Amino acid sequence: MLRLGSFRQLLLFAFLLITALLVGVALRSVLQYDALMTQSRNAAQRALTLSGAAQSLAERSAAMERAGRQSLVLNDAVLRRRFEDATRDAYGVVQRLVDNGLAPEAADEWRKQSGAIEALLAGPQETALARESSMAMQFRDLDTQNTQLAQQAQVLIQTQNDALADRIESARIRLMREVLAASALALALALAFGVWLARPFKRLERAIVGLGENRLDEPIDIRGPADVRRVSEQLEWLRLRLTELDADKARFLRHISHELKTPLAALREGVSLLEDGVTGALNPAQREVTTILQQNTVSLQGQIEALLRFNAAAFEARQLKRERVELLGLIEEQVHGQRLQWQALALAVKVEGEEIRVSADPDKLGTAIANLLSNAIRFSERGGTIRFVVSSAPGAVHIDITDAGPGIAQADRERIFEPFFRGERQPEYAVKGSGIGLSIVQEYIAAHGGRVVLLDDGPGAHFRIELPRSA
Repeated sequence: MLRLGSFRQLLLFAFLLITALLVGVALRSVLQYDALMTQSRNAAQRALTLSGAAQSLAERSAAMERAGRQSLVLNDAVLRRRFEDATRDAYGVVQRLVDNGLAPEAADEWRKQSGAIEALLAGPQETALARESSMAMQFRDLDTQNTQLAQQAQVLIQTQNDALADRIESARIRLMREVLAASALALALALAFGVWLARPFKRLERAIVGLGENRLDEPIDIRGPADVRRVSEQLEWLRLRLTELDADKARFLRHISHELKTPLAALREGVSLLEDGVTGALNPAQREVTTILQQNTVSLQGQIEALLRFNAAAFEARQLKRERVELLGLIEEQVHGQRLQWQALALAVKVEGEEIRVSADPDKLGTAIANLLSNAIRFSERGGTIRFVVSSAPGAVHIDITDAGPGIAQADRERIFEPFFRGERQPEYAVKGSGIGLSIVQEYIAAHGGRVVLLDDGPGAHFRIELPRSA
């Protein structure tokens, strides 16, 4: 199995990978920039060379014409050497033009014309004037070729500049695409790593919430980086430990309840014997004492049985048997089951809302609704109305229960779901409750992944069961 490093190592790896990608694009951009700058400098150097060579060729041609024509007229050897030097320099300039991109054919034409001029230097002195006149015409043709060479040099410079501009534009577009692609890839990598690395922490969060909600039957095994796996193993150890403690608590409650019920039964039996006068007739004071004893033994037995019921409910809440349940029908069953209680108080019970089905344990969800209904009947004033409303919300289903009672005192609202807690507003003639009904409701609804809340919009009590759509 592939063993991943720690979260810190994976985060560092992701950071280095994204940084390497961006640095690579930046280095490539710098290299392309350097290459373009080199090409630009080379193009500028060629342009200067071509322009200077074209200008220099015109100057050398003028020097050739001046020295050549004078040497013909004056028959001067010094002027002949000047002509030869200027011609040699001009040949060098033409070759420099060719080396920088000028078409060789144009250079050959210029050399051919220059050779014709050189040929006019040879001949007898008597024909010098005629040859000088022909040389002047040849130099005019050479000037025309110089102009053409200069124009071709300018065209070559412009062509090179256009090619360089095209390369710069192509490089800019390519670089822009690479930067955009690298940025998109870096963003995708960052999102992928973020989602991938955050997923184990979401599972850890769900596992911790499950422990907090006492869902101890789900093993915790979270795959991910090494440190996340260590936390997962520690949470699994904690889950097993909590399971053991929960089992120990259940065992203790069963044992202590059994141990209490045995002497309590003997005490009740003894008090009954005293009340029946088995040990002799009781005077009024003694009978009052036995009455008090009898009431307290009954109350103590009720408390023990309530403790057992709450412990059983907390255990059973983790063992749901889900099926498709139609909520309005389930509520109407509970209302019908307690019709004698609410009819005795002349109450009206209305069930309204949408026909919604959820996947739930009908027995436990029905018990939660029955407990809320029982509370509503117990606290409602005679002739009042108890209302159930089923409605849908984004991703959830709501079951609202309102009664016609005095509502919950503000001081009691924070503790209303605590086991064995009784609020200060108790009905005057009703039997005293055990204080575990709402606690059982909370256990069963939490087991379904929902919650039960007390809303503050009186005058009566308003409870709302919120079940997830998937529940």
